[in-house]
Amino acid sequence: MFQEIPKEKPQTPVLDLIKSPRDIKTLSPSELETLADEIRGFLLYTIGKTGGHLGAGLGVVELTISLLKVFNLEKDKIVWDVGHQSYPYKILTGRKDYMHLLRKPNGIAPFPSIEESRYDSFGTGHSSTSISAALGLRLATSKDTEENSIISVIGDGALTAGIAFEALNHAANLKPNLLIIINDNAMSISKNVGGITNYLPDKPIAPGQDNDWSKKSENFSKNFFTEMGFKYKGPIDGHNILELLNALESEKSDTGPRILHVKTVKGKGYKPSELDPTRSHAISKIEPKDAKEGKTWSHIFGEWLCSKASTCPKIVGITPAMKEGSGLSEFAEKFPKRFFDVGIAEQHAVTFAAGLAAGGLLPVVAIYSTFLQRAFDQLIHDVAIQNLKVMFVADRAGLVEDGPTHSGVFDISFSRIVPNIIVMVPSSESTLKEMLDLGYSHDGPSIVRYPRGVPENESKEAKVELGKGALLIEGKKVAILNFGALINEAREAANLENYSLADMRFVKPVDQELIKKLSSTHDLLVTLEENTLLGGAGSAVLEVISSNEIKTKTMSIAIPDNFIQQDSPNKMREASGLTRDQILGAIRSKLTEVSNLC
Repeated sequence: MFQEIPKEKPQTPVLDLIKSPRDIKTLSPSELETLADEIRGFLLYTIGKTGGHLGAGLGVVELTISLLKVFNLEKDKIVWDVGHQSYPYKILTGRKDYMHLLRKPNGIAPFPSIEESRYDSFGTGHSSTSISAALGLRLATSKDTEENSIISVIGDGALTAGIAFEALNHAANLKPNLLIIINDNAMSISKNVGGITNYLPDKPIAPGQDNDWSKKSENFSKNFFTEMGFKYKGPIDGHNILELLNALESEKSDTGPRILHVKTVKGKGYKPSELDPTRSHAISKIEPKDAKEGKTWSHIFGEWLCSKASTCPKIVGITPAMKEGSGLSEFAEKFPKRFFDVGIAEQHAVTFAAGLAAGGLLPVVAIYSTFLQRAFDQLIHDVAIQNLKVMFVADRAGLVEDGPTHSGVFDISFSRIVPNIIVMVPSSESTLKEMLDLGYSHDGPSIVRYPRGVPENESKEAKVELGKGALLIEGKKVAILNFGALINEAREAANLENYSLADMRFVKPVDQELIKKLSSTHDLLVTLEENTLLGGAGSAVLEVISSNEIKTKTMSIAIPDNFIQQDSPNKMREASGLTRDQILGAIRSKLTEVSNLC
C-alpha cells in the first residue's frame, strides 16, 4: 500500500522485462503479483510527473495483467470503455518508456488511440461506447476467423448510459461470441448512482476450492443480464489474480454473448485514493506550475446557484455525473432534494430537465461542453421546440489538455443554429454572474459557456443586456470582436496597435447594431473565439455582414478545421493561432492584403 506518490522512480525489475504482451505469459502467479505492485508504483510516479487519470487505472491492474496473460493480443481485441482505466494496459503493451510523455504533444494519449498502437483496437474518450464498438468489431470478423476473442471492459458508471443498454439489447438479439467485463467499483467520478448500481451484487462470491465455475450455482441465478440472453458469471474479486485467471480461462473457452462481473476498488493500492476516490479520479502534476490564483469559473457558478436557490425554491441543479467538476458540490449539500446526479446519461439529463421545466420548476443543467454534444437531439427536440425555460451551463468550453475527445470547441457552432436558444459567452467574473442572472430570468432556453480555470480579468465595463455587446476600447482602422474568454489576448492586441475592441458577449442574438456601427468606422472587422471556425461566432458576424450588404472587410480567428492534439491549453491555443502575437500577425497580414486590393 502506497501512502504517497513516489518522488523517485521506483525499481521495477519484473516490469522492466515486459517489452510486449507476450512476455507476460511466461510469468508465474507470484511474479504476476509482484508485477502488479510494480505497475502501481510506476503508475503513481508517472502520473505524479505528468498529471492524468489515476484512480481507475490503479483499480484494474490485476484485471489488465490477467487479460494479457490469458488472451493473445495478436488476434484478440480488447476495447476499454472511456479509457480512464487504460494506463496499465498502455504500460504493458510497449508504451512504458513513453508514459512520461502522457498528454504531451506527439506523446502518449490519455485514452486508447488506434493511431498510437496496434493493440488499441478502438479509440475511446466519451463513456459507454465499448459494447457498441466491440459488437461492431465482432461482426466485422468473418466466420472462419471467429476463434479470436472480442472483449469489452466497461465500468458500472459507464453502464448507466443509454448507448450501453442499446448495445446490450442489440447484442442479445444477435447472440455474438462476445465477452463483456463489468469493472464494478461503485464509482464514476463520484459515487455511482441509480438503479443499476443498486441492482449489481455488492460482494464477490466465495470461490470454490476447486475453482470450478460450473459448481458455483450462484453465478447462474436469474438476473437482468440472463433474462436478456447473456451468460452471467460473478461477481468475482478483481484483485485476486488466481480467481481472475481461472474466470477468464473459462470465458475464453465459452461462446455466445456473456458477462463477467468483476468487483474492484478505485485507487487500489494508494491509500489517499482509496479513502477519497473522487478527489484522485484525476490529478495534476505535483511539480510547481504557473497557475492563476482565484475562484474558477465553476466555483463562481456554484456560488451563484446556491445564492439564487436560497431565495427561489423552484431552482433545481442537474448534472450527468459531474458534480465536483461542474461546481455543484456545495449546492448538493445545501439542497439535496433539489440536486439530481443522473449518472452518465447526458441525453436523459436534458430531457429530464425539460420535464422539470414543463412542470413549473427552474432547472439548471451543469454539463461539460464536450458532453453536451451527446444530447444535441434532446436540446432541439425536447427543450428548444417547446421553448422551455432550461439554463445550460457549458463548462470546459474551449481547448483542454486531454485533447480532441474532451475539448469543448463545437458548442457555439451547434447551439447557435437552434431556434429559441440564447447563447452567452462571458469574458470575466462580473459578466458571468450577470449572464447567469439573465439566463435565470429569460423565458426560454439559454446557454452560458465558459472554459476551465480562472477568469483572466475582471471587467466592470457596461452592464450585460440581452443581445448587446460592449465597446471596451475605441481605436482606429481595425475592430476586434471578441467572443468569450480570449478577452485578455484581444485587449493586449488592441492596446498595442490602437485597435478598437468590442466584447460581444452574445453569440445569439448577436449584436447587429454594434457590428454595423463598427463596420462603418473601421477598415477591418476581426472576430475572435475559442470555438471551431466553421459555424462559430465569426460565422454569425459574417451572416450580419452579408444580409446587410456591408462592404467592410472581415476575418475570423478561431480554431481551424482540424482536431487539435493534446498539450497544455496554452500550447493548444498556440497551435490554433490564438496567442496575442499570432492574432496580431494575422491582422497585419490581412491589412496588407486589404491595402493591396485597394
